[in-house]
Amino acid sequence: MRFHTPVLREETIKLLQIQPGRRYIDCTVGTAGHAAAILEASSPGGQLLGIDADPKAIEIAQKRLPSYGSTVLLVNDNFVHLEDICRRYNFHPVHGILFDLGVSLLQLEDLGRGFSFRFDAPLDMRFDPTQPLTAATIVNTFSEAEIALLLKKYGEEHHSRRIASQIVSNRPINTTLQLVRAVERAVGAAKGRIQPATRTFQALRIAVNRELVNLEATLGQTINLLHPGGRLVVISYHSLEDRLVKRFLQRESKGCLCPPDITVCVCGHLPTLKLIRKKAITPSAAEKEANPRSRSAKLRVAERL
Repeated sequence: MRFHTPVLREETIKLLQIQPGRRYIDCTVGTAGHAAAILEASSPGGQLLGIDADPKAIEIAQKRLPSYGSTVLLVNDNFVHLEDICRRYNFHPVHGILFDLGVSLLQLEDLGRGFSFRFDAPLDMRFDPTQPLTAATIVNTFSEAEIALLLKKYGEEHHSRRIASQIVSNRPINTTLQLVRAVERAVGAAKGRIQPATRTFQALRIAVNRELVNLEATLGQTINLLHPGGRLVVISYHSLEDRLVKRFLQRESKGCLCPPDITVCVCGHLPTLKLIRKKAITPSAAEKEANPRSRSAKLRVAERL
């Protein structure tokens, strides 16, 4: 199996300020690329809690990290339950928390899960195979208006209405190739490197896994878990994720959040985070060439006050 290449690996380790003997959380452990780097840098005595909603990712991480023994705790769960997981295993406070968002190579190359339009596969797209909602459920049971809204909101798809109309007209749609054909009927076949169904697949995947909803619900939990001076690092891959992360970090790095027309603060908000870099960090030209998946990556970092 090809392992998922960790994006911005060196920058992540540096900005987390990893030190021996401290505790860290990888909220999206995947195939353990970042996790292995964190454990190496925090040795001796460092501890890692790795979380992933995908049970296959946990299995691979277990096989990849056996030499670290009891210093690694791997949990098959969604990171939206972050605080509960940490309390359950008494893993708090921590000195660093990492999110490497999006879909992994493990999932993209799994022919039975329908994450990629490169292979004909069942329209599934679930990180957690036990949850009931699949991409096939959405395209075959949601109304045309609901599908159009979903494509516009989560895929930023300009042709959302035309695509939704074609999806409904071509039901049932049960495979990735059937979905690609429906999109192409709406907007035309690919004329360059970009497959016209890219945004549709992104939107469905985000909706199926509640990615933005869960991320927003989880970011606030990190503040309660981080030790003062602990770092939060988030790597995102599209504008919707990055915008959400950016707004959260900006809000939590400010004091008063009252509207500008209120002269005396009534909200009582105090800053909880300090921005380490105001702008997002992006991969070098060399990394983009070596790992094309990194091209759209943006890393943001803040420190707990």
